[in-house]
Amino acid sequence: MNKTNVLIIGGGGREHALAWKLAQSKNIGQLYAAPGNPGMASVSELVQVDTGTNDDVVAFALDNNIGLVVVGPEAPLVNGLIDSLEHNGIKGFGPTKAAAQIESSKAFSKDLMKELGVPTASYQNFTDYVAAKQYLAEQAMPIVIKASGLAAGKGVMICHDMDTAQSALKEIMVNKEFGEAGAEVVIEEFMNGPEISIHVVSDGTHYVTFPPAQDHKPAYDGNKGPNTGGMGTTAPLAGVSDELMTTIDTKIVRPIIEGMAKRGAPYKGLLYPGIMLTSDGPKVLEFNARFGDPETQSYMRILDSDLLEIMLASTNGMLNNIDVKWSDQTAANIVLAAGGYPGKHNKGDIISGLENIEDKSIVAFHAGTALKDGDIVTNGGRILGVTATSIDTDEALSKAYAATKQITFKGKQLRTDIGKAHDNSRLKEF
Repeated sequence: MNKTNVLIIGGGGREHALAWKLAQSKNIGQLYAAPGNPGMASVSELVQVDTGTNDDVVAFALDNNIGLVVVGPEAPLVNGLIDSLEHNGIKGFGPTKAAAQIESSKAFSKDLMKELGVPTASYQNFTDYVAAKQYLAEQAMPIVIKASGLAAGKGVMICHDMDTAQSALKEIMVNKEFGEAGAEVVIEEFMNGPEISIHVVSDGTHYVTFPPAQDHKPAYDGNKGPNTGGMGTTAPLAGVSDELMTTIDTKIVRPIIEGMAKRGAPYKGLLYPGIMLTSDGPKVLEFNARFGDPETQSYMRILDSDLLEIMLASTNGMLNNIDVKWSDQTAANIVLAAGGYPGKHNKGDIISGLENIEDKSIVAFHAGTALKDGDIVTNGGRILGVTATSIDTDEALSKAYAATKQITFKGKQLRTDIGKAHDNSRLKEF
């Protein structure tokens, strides 16, 4: 097999983890990242490409003989980057613009699930504020209000009383808290139970399901505080039975893959449903059209197979020829965030101690970092994802937490209960 030059779009922890794993492929040629981050510079060449402009990405790919473009974040997918690449004969890992609607429009996603009989919370979509307000006034609490469009993982409001719910609705639809993402809202029933993350690589027909993972979205210990992009993960999640994974496959994954193909928008790339395990069985919270962050940081630590081979098989419709293998280890990922995240936070603070991590089973993936005058500095909300692996989940967590203590920067914020905060006692019920 010829060496493949690869361009990764993005510069967060997810992209660092993907680059780290892709760099290990025996068939990798030149690996580029746009814009990348200082951590990614050790495994890839950072390049300046306007990733918000499809033509610029296409031009770079053509000029540099790129055999695969790996799209990390959702925005370029929603902007049709995969379509532009395919139009120019360039392979891209990810769904087309039509297929990416499963994330870009929660209203589309909910209507699709309803049509296909995929279990999810009961709901109504609204583009008119007055109608939404009237509907909301008739609902029982708690309730969930979602901006339909992309809101960087922050457009979901869980409201426990009517005053809070009405305020949230006004913030989204009238005050435009999330911009045009809130032009349409989904009001849906509140679901209760353990939440798990499922990742599926698809080639439009065939698909491979990853082991289950679990994220911790609220900012503070005890699942308190505002929702974030995610503060830490473990994978695989112990206690999830083969029977439950089969149910998720037959009732959720397969109907979506088959349904999108029948719609003329075959789903290629990574499909990531967030699943709530309710008393009525697994139900979809929402779909994402790309790898999860911080789930990816854990997954890449325990994936034994060649990631480049998997991604190329996805683009070529050949996933049925791939045997994806996982190690017998467990991975834990602890997010170190800037003080104040997900609200206002500082940038430019020096990060110290990364060089002190000598244990080879620990990898610190960069997310919101930058290089300034020779120093690694903070440059975002989530700064680093400190990962560790072990045969035992508790030991992996212990090793990861020990490593976080060696890293310092002003206002460093982390949860101390990753892997412990969720009541997973009900997993055995499924």
